[in-house]
Amino acid sequence: MRIAAAVAIICVGGAAGFFAAHLARVARTQAVVDTSPTRPPPEVTEQPSQNAPRPIPTQVPNITLADPGGVKHALSEWKGRPLLINFWATWCAPCRREIPLLKTLRHERAQDGVEVVGIAVDFRDAVQHYARQMSIDYPVLVGEQDGLDAIAAFGMDTVFPFTVFVDSRGRIVTLKVGELHADEARFILDRVKGIDSGRLDLTAAKKEIADGIAALAAERARHGEDSRAIPASPAT
Repeated sequence: MRIAAAVAIICVGGAAGFFAAHLARVARTQAVVDTSPTRPPPEVTEQPSQNAPRPIPTQVPNITLADPGGVKHALSEWKGRPLLINFWATWCAPCRREIPLLKTLRHERAQDGVEVVGIAVDFRDAVQHYARQMSIDYPVLVGEQDGLDAIAAFGMDTVFPFTVFVDSRGRIVTLKVGELHADEARFILDRVKGIDSGRLDLTAAKKEIADGIAALAAERARHGEDSRAIPASPAT
């Protein structure tokens, strides 16, 4: 079941080659924001999923992926800390635009214990090069097929970027599909902080986030801005 429809424009550069080689299944996207659907580029051909839609888990799945140097890390390494888990790829323009913001958020929220973890579903050498080029200072994990498996573990379609916000108890508070904007990120992180401090319960925080992100998206639309996600296929 959708939380809200969330797919948008396709990035052609680099995507077709990666997904033609590695993408084998499609499910349905679950998210918290609305964007405009478009069809995939003709180079990417996928078959409809025969499986039932996967639910988004309530707790962060303890997936294990290697960093760009090949050292494996489990998400449980950051247990007890609020997390911002960002799924991205080097060929994805909105993903690239998010990186400076993610670096800024990590430093702004260090006193709250927030950690940013990037999960690049891409080729390792491309991620190594790009991480050096962009001086990414937060943990980055990399996966090809295992990266796709990680997406599935979060109950998601293969759509980039998407960001998972997790409280210090490991509970998934919300997901944002499409390019993350600074006002959205700070609004959500403030609610995560409210949960961790005991000011908000999870249900109230989720409602505030849904209402607040919808209002921010509407304001952005009035100003002609977008919140773009890059799906491998249109959501069903």
